[in-house]
Amino acid sequence: MSEDFTQDRLAKVERLRAAGIDPYSRGFKPTQSSESAKALLGEGDRTEPVSVAGRLMAKRPHGGLVFAVLQDGQGRIQLLAARDIIGEEQFARFADLDVGDIIGAKGPIFRTKRGEITLEVQSFQLLTKSLRELPEKWHGLKDIEIRYRQRYVDLIANPEVRSVFRARTKIITAMRGLLDERGFIDVETPVLQEIPGGGHARPFMTHHNALDRDLYLRIALELHLKRLLVGGFERVYEIGRAFRNEGLSPRHNPEFTMLESYQAYADYEDVMQLVEDLVVVAAMAADRPLETSYQGESVNLTPPFRRARMADLVLEFAGRHALGEELNDLFEEHVEPRLRQPTFVLDYPVEISPLARPRDDDPRFVERFELIILGREYANAFTELTDPIDQRARFEAQAAMRASGNVEAHPMDEDFVRAIEYGMPPAGGLGMGIDRLVMLLTDQPSIRDVILFPVMKAEA
Repeated sequence: MSEDFTQDRLAKVERLRAAGIDPYSRGFKPTQSSESAKALLGEGDRTEPVSVAGRLMAKRPHGGLVFAVLQDGQGRIQLLAARDIIGEEQFARFADLDVGDIIGAKGPIFRTKRGEITLEVQSFQLLTKSLRELPEKWHGLKDIEIRYRQRYVDLIANPEVRSVFRARTKIITAMRGLLDERGFIDVETPVLQEIPGGGHARPFMTHHNALDRDLYLRIALELHLKRLLVGGFERVYEIGRAFRNEGLSPRHNPEFTMLESYQAYADYEDVMQLVEDLVVVAAMAADRPLETSYQGESVNLTPPFRRARMADLVLEFAGRHALGEELNDLFEEHVEPRLRQPTFVLDYPVEISPLARPRDDDPRFVERFELIILGREYANAFTELTDPIDQRARFEAQAAMRASGNVEAHPMDEDFVRAIEYGMPPAGGLGMGIDRLVMLLTDQPSIRDVILFPVMKAEA
């Protein structure tokens, strides 16, 4: 902010304090929001006095009147302060308020000659004096750096951004509600882990001073949730942060939100049904029709989603028969970007799926699916591997890959193997990216548009 602007507002703070007015008040009790206050008027001419509070977004003097716009968490309402109503001293103080100040105001609601629903200020209180000027052209702020780095300014300036994050909350609440109704228990598992398992990714490492040992931020929620199945919880889920030490892109943030759920006595067919149901309730919560669009491209989220085996899709799009990692590479290069409508891609190679159950009819493949929409992965799920002998062998193969330089190969986890040696029931497990789903259902182009405080490069 400019030095002149700083000094001007700091001088106002000192004048207020000298007059016995606290520029940072301890509280105010609004009786209405901006929207409910306007609704009170209905078809009437005038209401009883109400109290509202919020940030001044505009101020315009007009002789013995000052018009202002107050914004709160629900919307905006016009204020009108008149000299002949509040007196000379209070009128002067109202006129001296700045855009950005937070105030409380009390008075009746009426309709101006132009039809604008307005609060007639009978009294007001400065609650917080703003020392920083809103960025130039803050109306509809578009500067990406400011929007992401100073999300608080973005939220002030862009009501549509606030609506995205309200939708995010509604989506998560609806997904929790569905799982709760079906008997899943909402649990919390460790973020700090000795062994970062449950996925193929480079972890963040930290050091615990008291124990003098290195720990890792989790890359997935999976292995601790499956331990709970061993312990006798038959349906569990967690919605929480995962962390992967990877680059930034419109689809990737090092810190992101996942839903993982595990259901005893289920398989990946059951999980496909659950995923379809979760997508539907999420769309309803976001007030999004199932026949919708994303960034101008039509997409139909109406179940049932298409189901197709990975090997068949690679043969269809790439004209190749393949197995193992080559099959997955061909799929990612030739097939995945071309799957636009919701598709469950089934039966992944065993080599890239160390935690999934092999198919009984062809153990080269596992009972695993990913949900692909518009060329992006939205969910990953298995019929879980419960054979501890097979699990140990797969972990050992992954450990050999790590030893040869593959830092994303799955590490050996002796405690997890020990847990399933006690016996884990057959189960279906799911991992679902919340951020990407919110992007889809709010039509946002970047993951940073749906994470309140995304990771950014260092400020220049």
